[in-house]
Amino acid sequence: MRVIDLAPTSALDHPPATFADRPFFADTVTLLRAVRDHDFGTLAALCDDDFGIVDADPTGAAVPIRSRLEWERWFHNLFATLDQLNADTDSEIVRYDAVAAGDLGYSVVEFRQLLTAAGLTATFDCVATIVWKRTPDGWREARWHVSVLSSDIPEQLLAAA
Repeated sequence: MRVIDLAPTSALDHPPATFADRPFFADTVTLLRAVRDHDFGTLAALCDDDFGIVDADPTGAAVPIRSRLEWERWFHNLFATLDQLNADTDSEIVRYDAVAAGDLGYSVVEFRQLLTAAGLTATFDCVATIVWKRTPDGWREARWHVSVLSSDIPEQLLAAA
């Protein structure tokens, strides 16, 4: 796990209290923090993707991932790439809704993803739909699908990606 000093400015360290009582909110914050901190162990423990995921690469393009092995490779590669670029990521949750019913639930999180490298910051406004399932160990992410709604990427960062 890479520990980075984001100072107290990370919105994930002070998520909106408005959403705190909604199902899966704390787990969703944990997912986003694990990505921010390159904490593969926490991320892997909370994710049990039955049908793979759809994520976005650093340029905002969709990346379908269909197996656990592909999932592990994707995150190890992402974290290595970010480390190589000496880049930091962070997220700010702007909207959150969720429903829990029995052993399944879902949440929809709108967030702004920030990617900072070489003093430049790219922003990605995203919406993710997460399917949650109850397991003997608690709720786990069973499916993640993210769409990039808009992005602002400095040309210099595009060239490095």
